[in-house]
Amino acid sequence: MTDPTPAPAAPVPAAPLTAEEDGLYAKLSHILGILGPLPSLIIFLVFKDRGARTRTESKEALNFQITALIAFIVLAIVFGIVAGVITAASFASNSYGAATAGLGVASLISSLPGLLYWLAIVIFSIVGFVKVNNGGSYRYPFAIRLIK
Repeated sequence: MTDPTPAPAAPVPAAPLTAEEDGLYAKLSHILGILGPLPSLIIFLVFKDRGARTRTESKEALNFQITALIAFIVLAIVFGIVAGVITAASFASNSYGAATAGLGVASLISSLPGLLYWLAIVIFSIVGFVKVNNGGSYRYPFAIRLIK
């Protein structure tokens, strides 16, 4: 006896992006980088095969976001170690004033990676958005090109 259910239809590829949509998603891949790497990753994965400009710009934005995240992790570890050493040294002095000052300096030092990461992301994402919005393309000055 044969199975009466029909075979599932082959998936239909999504339509290519219009020039307007292509430009929009290219711009969004940069400016949404302010929120982190996830928006750029989603735009790249969803629209890379539908628009050349979106593919190029989202790949560039994603590479920058990944590079910035790696730099943040490395900086956080290094600054965390430095803050720990300062804290330990200030408590070893057996002075309340030195310990308090040491904790303040350690707190400031440990917050620097987050501030530097945030500033870099915001500044470069806005610059990328403006360049793409003006019809150009943007290549971040420092980014490890992990996604080819």
